[in-house]
Amino acid sequence: MPKKYVLICLLNFFIAAVLGLVLRYYFVQSVGLNYRFLTHAHSHIAMLGWVYLMLFTLFVHYFVPEKRPIYNRLFWVTQVAVFGMLFSFPFQGYAVVSITFSTLHIFCSYYFAYLIFKYHKTESVVTSYLLKTSLVFMLVSTIGVWCLGPAVSMAGQASAFYQIAIQFFLHFQFNGWFLIAVIAVLFHLLKLEDSKNFRLFFKLLIVSTVLTFALPVNWYAPHVLLIWINGFGVLLQLAALFYFYNMVKPVFGVWVKNQQNSTKFMYVFALICFVLKIVLQSVSLFPELANTAYQHRNFVIGFIHLTMLGVISGFLFAFLLQNYSIKQTKLLTFGIASFILGFILTEVILAIQGVLFYFGEGLLPNYYLILFVFSILLPLGIGIFIINILKTKNYDTKTNKTP
Repeated sequence: MPKKYVLICLLNFFIAAVLGLVLRYYFVQSVGLNYRFLTHAHSHIAMLGWVYLMLFTLFVHYFVPEKRPIYNRLFWVTQVAVFGMLFSFPFQGYAVVSITFSTLHIFCSYYFAYLIFKYHKTESVVTSYLLKTSLVFMLVSTIGVWCLGPAVSMAGQASAFYQIAIQFFLHFQFNGWFLIAVIAVLFHLLKLEDSKNFRLFFKLLIVSTVLTFALPVNWYAPHVLLIWINGFGVLLQLAALFYFYNMVKPVFGVWVKNQQNSTKFMYVFALICFVLKIVLQSVSLFPELANTAYQHRNFVIGFIHLTMLGVISGFLFAFLLQNYSIKQTKLLTFGIASFILGFILTEVILAIQGVLFYFGEGLLPNYYLILFVFSILLPLGIGIFIINILKTKNYDTKTNKTP
């Protein structure tokens, strides 16, 4: 796994975290920048610069035995698109320049999917199914992006059409492409074999991912049928979690014992967040609670961060720790602890404030300042992780190639 790729991905993550910190500081003291524009930059760099490019790197590393020069060129063209968005979104939001770079990123992702479909090699049915499915969801998610233009011209940005198009992209990116991709890598590393449990898990995972899109649709176009569809999807998701547990439990305990303490800790952390994500999604079985969560922004942000920082980034960090022979130092321990503590503290404070808003109790004393201070721990932890990667000389020894 090329060290320069990993460092670029982590740099993107660090930048996204710093932008998130600026967004938190915005409520402490004005920073003279457009909050909405900064939000666009933060989300795009986190999703497309960190998660997308890290999955790009992992897929090529594990599943493409013949490393053609095209992957290197495609990586850097994609990174140009990421930097283009970084230097355009904060100053103009969605406009000609930022849309151009966003479009470039989409076309790069199409070509990436084509290359992986054509050149990937794995003897594992489990890995092959999950790998291809994650890419299909990535491609499908972009339909939402292509609908934004027609939505604006036909109904405007405040329309249900426009909002549903955005939710379509986000839902199938997070729950389809990102989540299934990290599961594909995890199952590859665990060397899980094809089984009846896997086939059931796989089918339940796909169907539940599609059906639970009914929830965000219901936010903008309420209908009782959508509530029932989402409810059925949530039940299927819980069933998928049951089969996931049955598959992973027999091998995970033995497998993880061979990992370093930091790697072991990150895997456990990511798995806990994964279970918590599904459990919290089950709240949508109760429409009143689901509507309450949607109406209070704290709960929405908290859930997005649970998915992106806890589940997705948790697994990505674990994969990196496993692949890189990083020396177990106090600095590394401090960095990991800083990231996880920052994540937990910000999630807790968001949840507490959300509950207070629900009961009409107003703001916690110094809420925005506290949230900002806790958020400092996130880029701090990422920065320390980058330093440890830079110090790692033997960085490509612990691999687990196809199959």
